Amino acid sequence: MKAVIQKAKQASVAVEGETVGEIDKGLVILLGVTHEDTEEDANYLVNKIINLRIFEDDAGKMNLSLKDVAGSLLSISQFTLYGDCRKGRRPNFMAAAKPEPAKTLYETFNRLVSEQGVHVETGQFGEMMDVNLTNDGPVTLIIDSSDR
Repeated sequence: MKAVIQKAKQASVAVEGETVGEIDKGLVILLGVTHEDTEEDANYLVNKIINLRIFEDDAGKMNLSLKDVAGSLLSISQFTLYGDCRKGRRPNFMAAAKPEPAKTLYETFNRLVSEQGVHVETGQFGEMMDVNLTNDGPVTLIIDSSDR
């Protein structure tokens, strides 16, 4: 699994003009799933993401985690994270998992975040979504569970 993590002051996601998820201070996660991913990958990412010390403490140092600041998480499924752009001009998405197993792992990721006491909002899997955020910092990180 691959996650793009963006620290946000606020964020929302809409489908067909209707807001389906919205957070204030927290993280926006773009989450991609590949064929070999398992619940173990989801668990690894959840624990890494919610405990990343990327929020400022009173001294202005990035020393606090999402859990420390009682932030929320906006989770967006993003199969295009597994787009291969090395050949030609059209990305190849063969490395992205098929919709059914990808949706299951996306939902597992969201459940695991919630079980850690973090409020989770989501987009709608497989839909065209408009994501709006105010990136805080900006702070943007990428974590791939295959790199652990």
